[in-house]
Amino acid sequence: MNPTIEKEAQYCAQNYSPLPVVLTKGEGVYLWDDSGKKYLDFMSAYSAVNAGHAHPELLAVMQEQASQLTIVSRAFHTDKLLPFLEKLCNVTGFNKALPMNTGAEAVETAIKAARRWGYGVKGIATDKAEIIVSEGNFHGRTTTIVGFSSDEGSRKGFGPATPGFKAIPFGDIDALEAAITENTCAFMTEPMQGEGGIIIPPKGWMQKARALCTKHNVLFILDEVQTGMGRTGRNFAFQHELDAAHMPDGLILGKALGGGLFPVSAFVANDTVMDVFDVGSHGSTWGGNPLASAIGLKALDLLEEEKLAEKSAQFGQYLMDQIKAFDMPCIREVRGSGLWLGIDLDPQLVDAHDVCLRLMDKGVLAKETHETVIRFAPPLVITQQEIDVVIQAFKEVLVEMVN
Repeated sequence: MNPTIEKEAQYCAQNYSPLPVVLTKGEGVYLWDDSGKKYLDFMSAYSAVNAGHAHPELLAVMQEQASQLTIVSRAFHTDKLLPFLEKLCNVTGFNKALPMNTGAEAVETAIKAARRWGYGVKGIATDKAEIIVSEGNFHGRTTTIVGFSSDEGSRKGFGPATPGFKAIPFGDIDALEAAITENTCAFMTEPMQGEGGIIIPPKGWMQKARALCTKHNVLFILDEVQTGMGRTGRNFAFQHELDAAHMPDGLILGKALGGGLFPVSAFVANDTVMDVFDVGSHGSTWGGNPLASAIGLKALDLLEEEKLAEKSAQFGQYLMDQIKAFDMPCIREVRGSGLWLGIDLDPQLVDAHDVCLRLMDKGVLAKETHETVIRFAPPLVITQQEIDVVIQAFKEVLVEMVN
């Protein structure tokens, strides 16, 4: 065993099961380990590195801002928060944003906003508000969030679960309608599920969910922490189905909003939702700090300037077509959107974790989810030639394992 990995186990809580590699450097779509071996990154830190590792323009912004001002808390105004939030609102189509740090914090912010809106605007009786969520969801790791998770490993030992949540099958519009009551304040869901195994809902589901929430005066809130910032082939996944006249009521963003350099997240919505917050009702010491704001602004600029969503759509379709062309019995399904693919493998024929270990040996870093699904999510700055390297390596691994 690598001595760093062995000694890390003495000091680090064992709440992850990483591949046995110690990484020391990243640049663009590549990573290097402590022996100097080079890898193609097909994880992107769960879509946090959409613009690539160590993007020179992001690094320049980070270094310049860090030398000027990093944090003063929201007790004071700074010159960086306004440009960041203005850009964020313009890009998303909403008119107010509440900056936070991690995706889970932004989810908690959305939950607070939904409940306050339910009591103060919809008129739900005190402490009776309910939020509908999707089964198979992954919204974060806080005690509230894991309480409505379907994953037993995330829930076990952390009860009692916070009340006020109701789970329905993902993508099931009839189940959503049946679950709505007079106490429902919001339907909060991922537009496409990442940790669930790259699950894509039926076409038209988002449109129907939007219409149903409007009909019953329920907020439609989308968690795009993983799907946002170009990952699925559009700037945001909701744009595959919803236009400016039929927007969700709130959007949760994180990961790639920090440019792969710094934790940056936000909940964005319009006045009707965001105005439920008043002084002292919510906050974060680090949320919206000058360093985060400068990086977030640049990450949004690069999303547009480098046409990351367009690249994701083009190369994602190419990657999917090439893998489907394998036509191998060990592949049960290839699903995804943009450069966000889930390859569901038959566990009777191949072990997904073993596939990842063998890919690592061939210079490709990927990780399985739900034991049978290999997730491919490279930085969106990848080229077709680099994708071809991974396609070849993946095919070689599967052939080796089934023969």
